Amino acid sequence: MRTYTQLTQEQRYQISAMKKIDKSQTEIAEELEVNKGTISRELQRNAGERGYRPKQAHEKALGRRSKAKLRIGEDIWKIVEEQLRQD
Repeated sequence: MRTYTQLTQEQRYQISAMKKIDKSQTEIAEELEVNKGTISRELQRNAGERGYRPKQAHEKALGRRSKAKLRIGEDIWKIVEEQLRQD
């Protein structure tokens, strides 16, 4: 079973180049060795008025990543750090 990894900026440029030569989403996925659903979501989430643009797509993805909720809140981290210092 593969582990989940996010697309890199290089992969986004490859997606853009392959789209320009009319490769299908399935062909792109096979070339990049990712699930075709990954390509579909990438194009849906990151296409703008001017189509899919890899630089903007990467910036959008990084923006979403930075807004992701932490699994452990800052208040809990403070407690953990304090406990570690006392040990």
